[in-house]
Amino acid sequence: MGISLDIAVAGAGPAGLAMALYLKRAGHRATIFERFEEPKPVGSGLILQPTGLTVLADLGLLEDIMALGSRIDRLHGADASTGRTVLDVRYDAQRGRRFGLAVHRAALFGVLYRAVQREAIAIETGVEIEALETGERPTLLCANGRRAGPFDLIIDASGARSKLRRSAGDAGAPRPLTYGAFWASLGWRDDGFDEHALLQRYDKASVMIGVLPIGRPDPYTEKMAAFFWSLKPDDAESVQAAGLDAWKDKVVRLWPQAEAFTSQIDSFDQLSLARYGHHTMKRPAGRRLAIIGDAAHSTSPQLGQGANMALLDAAALAHALARTQNVEAALEAYVQARRWHVRVFQALSLAFTPFYQSDSVMLPFIRDRLVATIARIPPAPQFLASMVAGTAIDPFRRIGLEEADWPDRPVGSGSRETNFSHAGNGAGAADSQVPRRP
Repeated sequence: MGISLDIAVAGAGPAGLAMALYLKRAGHRATIFERFEEPKPVGSGLILQPTGLTVLADLGLLEDIMALGSRIDRLHGADASTGRTVLDVRYDAQRGRRFGLAVHRAALFGVLYRAVQREAIAIETGVEIEALETGERPTLLCANGRRAGPFDLIIDASGARSKLRRSAGDAGAPRPLTYGAFWASLGWRDDGFDEHALLQRYDKASVMIGVLPIGRPDPYTEKMAAFFWSLKPDDAESVQAAGLDAWKDKVVRLWPQAEAFTSQIDSFDQLSLARYGHHTMKRPAGRRLAIIGDAAHSTSPQLGQGANMALLDAAALAHALARTQNVEAALEAYVQARRWHVRVFQALSLAFTPFYQSDSVMLPFIRDRLVATIARIPPAPQFLASMVAGTAIDPFRRIGLEEADWPDRPVGSGSRETNFSHAGNGAGAADSQVPRRP
């Protein structure tokens, strides 16, 4: 598209920030609208898969994020009572030197937000968007009666609780999932834990305990871990009523080494309660409206795809705008480019989650005996690796990206020295060192 558009981006999460960077670099005039008085990250840790890392490479930010994160080579889960391996996924089961990068959400937010600031992209805060007024050029309607616009295009990156997607004919809210989790960001401890693995322990499917090394939120802090415990959100009050010591005793009884992390928790105030829901828009677009990220598709974090899917959405929409003649054609191209990848991974997440988080007795029995055995027989290890990596169905070709050429060892890998050496790097510094599609 050879013209410059006025575009509003609702939401300053990873999807919205990445989208704004793509728009500015393509010559469009982008304004981010954020409901918080100050943009900030929400959540603890996540794994950036090869999909999300490829988008960050395309934005010239790969080296910055790798300097903060912790390389993940495998995902391992075991039955808490027997120690039997239940889950063993290794990225190197497939060719290509792939890996995941576990990061604190503050690290991902910080890298994207600083890039947005360097590009001088406008951000308006404290703006609660209620709806949009359609027309030749739509206008945002805000909670305080303000009208913002008109714009050539509005991009909804406002998350799972989006109000704007109603304008695309989707009034549905995410269906609440039975299980959520307590989680906390704690200091990293080496004893009995692998700094390059997500480790989990299961008690049937009703309890899942996890430890994920997440590097540092910024170059000047110590290494951290995301610690989580699955439970039904409706049970959170009763767990708290029984007392912190009772909860910690249960965790340590199931996983004695976890005391290295529970000993850092002095109050339930250190734990946040995460609630999950499942929702997939049939068509994440309306008249001059695009919906990306959790606003378009939200699900359990079991496969670790949420932030990665959001980054892919941003890249897909940017590519569609660049390769089409008008906004309407770009929106159709975006919908088509993301349709099958989103649908397949949403279905996989919905199918796999009950094996690890549910009240079922039979599903964890099958998981521990049948699935765990089959998972060791080719081509199952390769499929599991591609599923976790987000590449079981090619996400790159239709959005105009080529997967990054991964180094044998990512720069940084959570080392303090590398973090300091890359602090403050601009996009230009990283651009020359990571692959980008012309």
